[in-house]
Amino acid sequence: SLPEEVEDASEPTKRDRSHLESTLKLNEDKPTDDVSGVLQRLRKIYHSSIKPLEHSYRYNELRQHEITDGEITSKPMVLFLGPWSVGKSSMINYLLGLDDTPYQLYTGAEPTTSEFTVIMHGPKLKTIEGIVMAADSARSFSPLEKFGQNFLEKLIGIEVPHKLLERVTFVDTPGIIENRKQQERGYPFNDVCQWFIDRADLIFVVFDPTKLDVGLELEMLFRQLKGRESQIRIILNKADSLATQELMRVYGALFWSLAPLINVTEPPRVYVSSFWPHEYHPDTHKDLFLKEEISLLEDLNQVIENRMENKIAFIRQHAIRVRIHALLVDRYLQTYKDKMTFFSDGELVFRDIVEDPDKFFIFKSILAKTNVSKFDLPNREAYKDFFGINPITSFKLLSQQCSYMGGCFLEKIEKAITRELPDLLGSIGLGKKPNVLSCDVTGCGETPKNRYKKP
Repeated sequence: SLPEEVEDASEPTKRDRSHLESTLKLNEDKPTDDVSGVLQRLRKIYHSSIKPLEHSYRYNELRQHEITDGEITSKPMVLFLGPWSVGKSSMINYLLGLDDTPYQLYTGAEPTTSEFTVIMHGPKLKTIEGIVMAADSARSFSPLEKFGQNFLEKLIGIEVPHKLLERVTFVDTPGIIENRKQQERGYPFNDVCQWFIDRADLIFVVFDPTKLDVGLELEMLFRQLKGRESQIRIILNKADSLATQELMRVYGALFWSLAPLINVTEPPRVYVSSFWPHEYHPDTHKDLFLKEEISLLEDLNQVIENRMENKIAFIRQHAIRVRIHALLVDRYLQTYKDKMTFFSDGELVFRDIVEDPDKFFIFKSILAKTNVSKFDLPNREAYKDFFGINPITSFKLLSQQCSYMGGCFLEKIEKAITRELPDLLGSIGLGKKPNVLSCDVTGCGETPKNRYKKP
């Protein structure tokens, strides 16, 4: 019987998965909360109050961010980022219990994932080509077409019949490979990452404690994560492969190398554990790793539970940006009209304004006139490019964007930001009284909850 025992010893034992099932509520047969009514109202507010101004001032050309109906109704998205071979794909396999099934994502020591892989729910296992995903306007991925055919060949969808995917979509990304130029990938890697970052509800940045080189591509990535700090969770994976003292050193080193990249008062949460199905190494802090894993699962669950609040807040933030953009274009146009005389050369006059908007107090006047935060103001340089493509004469003043029946575009978007969206937010939080709420009750969703304080 000796050979059998030897064979048993070589087969790593699998970990108990009951904490996964209970924390993510995978066995509950509760009906999914009916969000269709709220989504319908959200779509209506977007189409009637935000989109007209967005369209009229070509906001999409400034931020390359068009919101489709597919995006309004899409599930929360969890994005996995990080260097190659840190265990991103293994982590997804583990969370979904895909190991040793035909569905599992391919993993290995060399860079294995060269595609952006979207793992979503479907009645049976099937793979969808990127070109097909982008062509389907009902999905939220149709805007990805703009990154070109080379990229679409690197995009793949996998439908899996799994309970968790009924409520959330995972996106696995190609590992960051330091000292490789972006051109070598054959498509704009950073721009594609930015597209997913802008839409992700939760961003897991995964590290391997045995290789912590923070190089250029990773620095670039953290620059792109600016403003999304509250969505970021850092994962020190494979933690049971190190002795305790070494792990403490690595934890310190990780913070040290990331500190200059994340300039926020509250650092992102770091989870230290080992996200794969095998038992933790003996003589490591199993209890700690399990607790950390459960915290991370609770975090994921929270995002799923708060998906409608996040969606409304996302649309509201988008509306605020569109409004600021419209006010700025209006101000540029007003300044241009004031400076023009019968004899002046329109092009020269406008070039003067675009080259030095501060001379004409364009940005300052927006801050003075409206409740706009200076941190929300777009980059001045972006407007040079914007007006390079869109001549100033192709826009109308805001005061002329009114109709007898439809009202004024600016008033409608302001009403959406200050009243309609906060009311909608209140209606999901407080049962069913959508119209009673005003900004002072809901705070317009401005104050984030501290997710880590025990209730």
